Amino acid sequence: MSGGNHGTARLGSRTGPSSRANTSRVAASPSRREPASARSLAAGRSVRRRRNPRKLLHGRLIAFLVAVAALGLIIAAFMSPLLDRAVDELALPLKHVDIIREQAADKDLDPALIAAVIYTESGFRDQTSPAGAKGLMQLMPATADYIAHKSGGSEFEQGDLATPRINIAYGSWYLRYLLERYGGNEVLAIAAYNGGEGRVDEWIVDARELGETFNAADHIPFPETRGYVQKVFDARERYSEEYGRELGLGRSR
Repeated sequence: MSGGNHGTARLGSRTGPSSRANTSRVAASPSRREPASARSLAAGRSVRRRRNPRKLLHGRLIAFLVAVAALGLIIAAFMSPLLDRAVDELALPLKHVDIIREQAADKDLDPALIAAVIYTESGFRDQTSPAGAKGLMQLMPATADYIAHKSGGSEFEQGDLATPRINIAYGSWYLRYLLERYGGNEVLAIAAYNGGEGRVDEWIVDARELGETFNAADHIPFPETRGYVQKVFDARERYSEEYGRELGLGRSR
């Protein structure tokens, strides 16, 4: 009996703690489980946490685009005057400013008028026309020889007309000569620069015979020469407005 009791006691001692442990383990498991509502809330928070990086990236992208747009506006505001000037220089070029100013002072001419004649004649490109006119101011060989003779250019050669300084100097001399020949009348001088002195003299005589004062629109029979005179005076006004400071006129747009 005692042996049986001891066996029973041992059995009890073996099973007792084990049962309590099992009971403890079984009882503890519900406390580790979260209610369904808590799990749902946690899952929602997890979803929200997964969405946040996208929102953050989206916000950063918008901020970047706004910064780029603002920078573009600043650059555009800074570059606009420079671009406008570049366009002006392509549409209305100006080169050899020092020579133009020098010759204008030496020949008592408006530098804008010299620039306008160069622009109308050659567009500031050294070239030879089909008729044989040469250089920036498109001087005919015979005219250049005459200017060289009258101005003391004893060593002048036709090839010298490709040199901007000589070409502009001779063209400016010719402009001054024509202005003096026609009493300071710029319309007649510019018409003669294009059409020749002989023709202009004839047109003046024709106007006088009609009892009229010479007028370019009425008494220049050649559309080319009328257009040439108008183009020169239009260009002169534009050079005065857009390149006044460069030409020493003290004003600029």
